[in-house]
Amino acid sequence: MTKNLLLDAAILLGLAILGVIGYKLAPLLSPKADIALALSSCDLNQRSCAAALPDGGQLEFSIEPRPVPSLKPLQLRATVTGSEVRRVEVDFAGSEMKMGYNRPQLASEPGDKQRFSGQASLPVCITGSMQWDVTVLVDTGKALVAAPFRLQTSN
Repeated sequence: MTKNLLLDAAILLGLAILGVIGYKLAPLLSPKADIALALSSCDLNQRSCAAALPDGGQLEFSIEPRPVPSLKPLQLRATVTGSEVRRVEVDFAGSEMKMGYNRPQLASEPGDKQRFSGQASLPVCITGSMQWDVTVLVDTGKALVAAPFRLQTSN
C-alpha cells in the first residue's frame, strides 16, 4: 500500500512539474511582437507578398516552390527596404490545429543586410488540406514587428 501511495505521489508531482514547464514555455509557441500589422490578403501560393512597416520601410516575403507543398524543402526569402533589420524569423502555426513549434530564423545574405533567406518545411496534415498562419517577425532593434499572412496547403 505504501508503494502505491508513493507511486501516486510521484505521478502527481511529475504532472505538476510538466504543467509548470508547459506554462513557462507556452509563450515560445505564439510570437509576441511589439507591433502587429494587419493580416494580409495576399496569397503566398501565387506570388511574393509585401507589407508596409511602421517606420516607413517595406517587407517583401516569398515562399518557393509554388504552390507551397507539405513535406518538401521550402525556400524562404525576405527583403526589407527602408528599415534597419537585426533579425528575421518566420513563424508557421496551424490555424485550426496545433502542429508544433516551427520558427526558422532567416540568415542575411552575404554583403546584403536587406535580404534574408532560409529553409523550412511544413508537416503534412492527415485531413488533407491545412491552413497556416505565417508570421514574419522583423526585429528592427527598436521593435519586433509581426507581419501576418495566411497560407493554404494540400496533400
